[in-house]
Amino acid sequence: MLGFDTGLVEADPTELENALLNLVVNSRDAMPEGGTITIETGRVDADKLATGSRDEGDTQYVLITVADNGVGMDRRTLAKAFDPFFTTKEADRGTGLGLSQVYGFVQQSGGQVEIESQPGVGTSVQIYLPRLPDDAEEPEPADESAAADEQKGTETVLVVEDDDAIRGYCTDVLREFGYHVLEAPNAGAALEILDRQPDVGLLLTDIGLPGSMNGRQLSDEARQRRPGLKVVLTTGYTGDTVIHTGRLERGVSLMVKPFSFADLTRKVREALDE
Repeated sequence: MLGFDTGLVEADPTELENALLNLVVNSRDAMPEGGTITIETGRVDADKLATGSRDEGDTQYVLITVADNGVGMDRRTLAKAFDPFFTTKEADRGTGLGLSQVYGFVQQSGGQVEIESQPGVGTSVQIYLPRLPDDAEEPEPADESAAADEQKGTETVLVVEDDDAIRGYCTDVLREFGYHVLEAPNAGAALEILDRQPDVGLLLTDIGLPGSMNGRQLSDEARQRRPGLKVVLTTGYTGDTVIHTGRLERGVSLMVKPFSFADLTRKVREALDE
């Protein structure tokens, strides 16, 4: 059910599409026996928002709702729904990045997002994006295919991540963009691959690896063995001193979880081109 005269919003079209796809996939997975997914659009005034931090001005919002009549969530699950990498799916069926990416996109776009859910009834996600004034002009469509082509590559990337789902997410995205991807669950396995594969151009590694060597130590050791190796460190811990001190040597960059496929491909391409 699409509303008429909802107006324009200022948002990245690719990220908006990705957010809607994430929500639809979640709804599909919540209905293993089948069901109905409903997508609605409309416009609402700021004082109609149900959030605790309402906008007191005269802002209007474009509302996008994705709802299903699936299994739903209890209060405990609902409270964690936006947490990075939280998922109720089996290990090989989800990374837990979907809803956190939706939340990040909406926040960056100046909007708000809400979830309503009941076990056995279903789930409804409402995205509120600030509506532009009526006299706002619609921008010319960007050449998205050209932008995506700029992020593609043929280099060899080694992905090191102990979480199978997150590692699978990264490898699948990078392979789709043309990269030759190798993978390892820990630092020891990664170093063995580096010794066997001289064509690895970039190491993408989580800082919090299990075992005696973490991702930062792996980076140091790998660059001693391969001085020209580029490195992208990832972390989900915002208290990491690397984030706040910025003490990264040349050729090493940092990416904070959760990250979208666009963040991942852009960061990898930038690191390789540095």
